[in-house]
Amino acid sequence: MRYYPIFLDVKGKNCLVVGGGPVGIRKALTLEKCGARVKVISEQFLEGTDGFKGTSILFVEKKYKKKDIKGMFLVFAATNNAELNQEIKVDAAKSNILCNVADAPDKSDFLVPSIVDRGDLLVAVSTSGASPAMAKKIRQDLEGFFDPAYAKVLCLMGNIRTKLLSAGHAPDDHRQAFSNLIDRGILELVRTGDEININLILNEIFGKGYMYQEIVSGKRGG
Repeated sequence: MRYYPIFLDVKGKNCLVVGGGPVGIRKALTLEKCGARVKVISEQFLEGTDGFKGTSILFVEKKYKKKDIKGMFLVFAATNNAELNQEIKVDAAKSNILCNVADAPDKSDFLVPSIVDRGDLLVAVSTSGASPAMAKKIRQDLEGFFDPAYAKVLCLMGNIRTKLLSAGHAPDDHRQAFSNLIDRGILELVRTGDEININLILNEIFGKGYMYQEIVSGKRGG
């Protein structure tokens, strides 16, 4: 195994993307979605970039300078100039900042995987840079398997856990209850929208006051 798999918390962290083309914009949008403070530097931006001005991303039309990486948590070299990308990588290395070089996994400190996003469920796929096309194919296959019902179930379970903790229940006591919930077919019930049986199971396992619609909407019953 060449790479160490990790899910990184970038919320509130300064991240720099150099490159205003499709690749750079895509990376910037993903970082922003994860709560990072994102700056994108480019001498020229992709046509239509104005449509992203409603995000918190800072777009700066200028030539890259070494000082631009100062204070950054992560750097992404995503220009169409291989020499400039390598210059950015060297600058980042001198400042002990991890850098991803677009389309050059062998020159990157880390790879950006192909992602299946289902709310709290995040499935990341990597071929270690051997074949991005295969990673995309695997991701598409997984998207068919992990349908939107998984996001709803995880939202339900996460809110139940929060409610139990607020009532003073010990975390270790939850494990069997959640296992029972899964074994009772909660995923399929959510998938088919069978709220009657969902509520019956919730009340049986967790007691009164656990109603599907109230829990998934974030409400806290008595």
